[in-house]
Amino acid sequence: MRATVMAVFLGLCLTPSAALVAQTKTSTGQPATTAAAAKTPEELNTQEYIALLRKNVSAEKAKLVGSVMQFDAEDAAKFWPIYRDYEAELNKLNDLRVANIKEYARTYTEMTDAKADELIKDAMTFQKQRDELLGRYYERVKQELGAITAARFLMVEHQLLLIIDLKIISSLPVVGS
Repeated sequence: MRATVMAVFLGLCLTPSAALVAQTKTSTGQPATTAAAAKTPEELNTQEYIALLRKNVSAEKAKLVGSVMQFDAEDAAKFWPIYRDYEAELNKLNDLRVANIKEYARTYTEMTDAKADELIKDAMTFQKQRDELLGRYYERVKQELGAITAARFLMVEHQLLLIIDLKIISSLPVVGS
């Protein structure tokens, strides 16, 4: 139950990810079996619910970014493809975070020093990779739209990520409590 509640909180806070879909299609259009096939119906329902929530959060986040950035048509045409690329890479990183939090939920009641150390190191690796991703996309936006626009993007995105982080962190019990 605790893992399901945490998974729902994650779904509220993270952007969409193809990794949470129970089945995918190959390039020939045939269904491809994934690891989700071995999951219980409750786990599959939770995954589908998370995927839907993540899509809604992603759309709301894009609306917020758009309203703050206030692009004209020319700048919007340059920015949004870059932002979509950024979101796609961020989604892959978020999948690592989801896996780490699920592992935390799974092992919470039997936490060991070694597991706590592993989970925290994984969380710090995620944070570092996300910061590096933001830096790369700051440079891309700066190249296309200038440093002021890139700075605005970085500030807005960073603020949104901090809010998401706060929601996730506040939903997790402190280890050893």
